Amino acid sequence: MSGALEIAVQATPNPNAAKFTLNRVVSPQSRTYQDAASADTAWAKQLLAIPGVTQVFALNNFLSVTKQPERDWAVIAPEVERILRAAFQ
Repeated sequence: MSGALEIAVQATPNPNAAKFTLNRVVSPQSRTYQDAASADTAWAKQLLAIPGVTQVFALNNFLSVTKQPERDWAVIAPEVERILRAAFQ
């Protein structure tokens, strides 16, 4: 898709998970990543390298990122957006 990348962030019922919706396809099949070593995409490896991120689920145009309870979304969310912009711009 051409045009500017748009990313919308939404809270989920789980306070330790956030949904990041893009105007791009992230993964045509559902994928769950729990450690950077076994991730098969650079962006998944980078997301899992963010301190406190424990899991990334991707399907179609969205990702769900899960963090450790003691970590702060105010620190993690901007870093997630930065990585997604670099990967899907």
